[in-house]
Amino acid sequence: MFPNCGNTPLSGDDTSGFNCAAAIGIAPDVPRVGKRGEGAMGQPPAIDLADKKRQLLAIIRRRSLLQNRDFTLSSGRSSNFFFDMKRTMFDPQAAPLIADLLFDRIKGEAVDCIGGLETGAIPIVALLCARSWPEKPLKGFFVRKETKGHGTDQRIDGLLDEGARVVVFEDVTTTGASAMQAIAAAQAQGATIVKVISVVDRLEGAAENFRKSGIAFDPLFTWRDFD
Repeated sequence: MFPNCGNTPLSGDDTSGFNCAAAIGIAPDVPRVGKRGEGAMGQPPAIDLADKKRQLLAIIRRRSLLQNRDFTLSSGRSSNFFFDMKRTMFDPQAAPLIADLLFDRIKGEAVDCIGGLETGAIPIVALLCARSWPEKPLKGFFVRKETKGHGTDQRIDGLLDEGARVVVFEDVTTTGASAMQAIAAAQAQGATIVKVISVVDRLEGAAENFRKSGIAFDPLFTWRDFD
């Protein structure tokens, strides 16, 4: 009924196969060419890490940096600026940027598990566990400030293997006291702390306190990036 719709082989320049496919409602298998500015198969072009960092900085500045008010920090100190990082970590554009940038900081490390203190570290750890698969699968955990008093009543929830090499995460560091709580709990289970990574360091003593404890510290941003 249609030309070359049977078993007759097509010659090298015979296009009737395309006509036949169209006639019976089947799209011919033709590679898709993306539009200008698109990557393969029409996907957005790849963004390098420097661009991702600039994008994330702009989102944090817009969503999370609160100024010209009086704030009490977790350290007990007073400040006229505050980073409400939950507003960035739950932003659909910022979340994958955080995951990519922080994963780049640890993918070359000998690390088994990632974790931190509730609640600031929980979204970060969840994002990174998802981002790590399948390239470098990482188990995640978080440390409670105190036990619940019900259920398993354990201080550490999630997956922390005994003797694991651990990277501890924080959304914002001031003195580093919150991260040190997570570190102490992980070490009590035999963990070795590889380093602490913070999304934003306020430059108020955390780096020095980690140095005194012999712990490497690697902030993605510091307050100077926003000043």
